Amino acid sequence: MDIELKIKMYSTTLDCNEPYELAKFYAELLHWEIVPIQGEEYAIIAPPATNQGAYPGITFQKNPDYKPPIWPEEAEAQQQMAHLDFVVNDLDKAVQHAIRCGATVAGKQFSDGWTVMFDPAGHPFCLCNMAHIFESPDFALR
Repeated sequence: MDIELKIKMYSTTLDCNEPYELAKFYAELLHWEIVPIQGEEYAIIAPPATNQGAYPGITFQKNPDYKPPIWPEEAEAQQQMAHLDFVVNDLDKAVQHAIRCGATVAGKQFSDGWTVMFDPAGHPFCLCNMAHIFESPDFALR
């Protein structure tokens, strides 16, 4: 491998119909900030007091043909391609906070250790009850 080549994680990008609206949801959910950019095709959020790119962020990309995935999967239906996992120190409080932000709880759950939810655009995400990870000194994004 070329030791001069450097690659860093910049962002996870979610397709959606309304990038700024979905960015507002995740900014409120995570207590992050919307990064000022021009245009209506993209919106970006990042942890507070960081410059864009200082930490991996979440980018929201306008896709007029976006269709939310069906979860759990069904044959011949739009499938999820990825989902976000968020570690929390109190699952019940985190679920209630997500609902206040505009999320909904998935009708089918598979564990008591995490809750599957849907953002306002229909992307599934999980709130994972892992206080030991959240409180670890190695866990960077708080």
